[in-house]
Amino acid sequence: MHWRRSFLKDPHFRPVAILAGCLVILTLADGGLGRVLSLATTYTALESFGTFGLVALGLGMTMMVREFDLSVVGMFSLAGCIAILTGGSSPVLGVICAMTVGVLAGAAQGLLMVSLRLGSIGITLGGLLILAGVAYVISENRSIPYESMGVALEMNRRFAGVFSIRSLITIAIFIVAGLIIAETRIGRDIIAIGSNRRAAIIGGVNVNGLIIAIFAFSGASTALSGALLSYSLASAAPSGLTDVIVPAAAAAILGGVSLGGGTGRPLGIAVGVLVLAMLRAGFNALGTPPFVNDISMGIILLLVAITDGAWSWRRLSQFRRWLAARD
Repeated sequence: MHWRRSFLKDPHFRPVAILAGCLVILTLADGGLGRVLSLATTYTALESFGTFGLVALGLGMTMMVREFDLSVVGMFSLAGCIAILTGGSSPVLGVICAMTVGVLAGAAQGLLMVSLRLGSIGITLGGLLILAGVAYVISENRSIPYESMGVALEMNRRFAGVFSIRSLITIAIFIVAGLIIAETRIGRDIIAIGSNRRAAIIGGVNVNGLIIAIFAFSGASTALSGALLSYSLASAAPSGLTDVIVPAAAAAILGGVSLGGGTGRPLGIAVGVLVLAMLRAGFNALGTPPFVNDISMGIILLLVAITDGAWSWRRLSQFRRWLAARD
């Protein structure tokens, strides 16, 4: 019985259970035709994972410390434009340039927050507008083609039938981030900041430094995702995929991250991204209209929110009973 309670309290249990439930429902809706569990559908889902995964990871990390990085929208588009413009001779150089801008932009926003003691919403909203504006300026408000089609073909080449370079890079970064959060003091400090910032400061945690580092990581991971997607599409546009924040935030919440901070793990976020990716790919394979995916995702998020609310109310009631028993 004890192991069962421990298993249910594992931070990865809920996202894995949601993913398994979605797969079961999609498979039953498929009626045994093999469209949902095919290699083509799996590849499509992993491509979506490669597109939104790193954005969700960066955004989720800021949410874990009770902040929110709205600037990922502008950074995603700007990074793609930078990678295309600077990576003509070498795609690696383009990625480095895009990630450098991501690190500097994220760190600057984090520094402003801790220096001026301001909330993340106002700062990162300003960052979003600035980054998006710069993207329009450097692209001259047009789509920028990438001349090296060989790079685009290589980015879309399949490995083992279901993986691409983008999805493999995303998986590797999630694994490294998961190990850092689970096995190092940095991970414990991040959870402590999100749980109780004042107590973390008293406990000797370098709160300001970690917040700056987390926003720098959010900028870098988003920039890497935007750059790789632009190479995959062989083009970039300043308005490309500006709705990236919606699936990223939804994936983080499904993965166990709370807007109240202090909860969630990178591997849980990865599973949350997979839920979104499998739903989208599965419904496409079934030929359903796009709104079915949106409605299904909304229902799942509502159920998660209700479950979290009920759990928080239960814990509060237990605490009140404990206080009454002490009196």
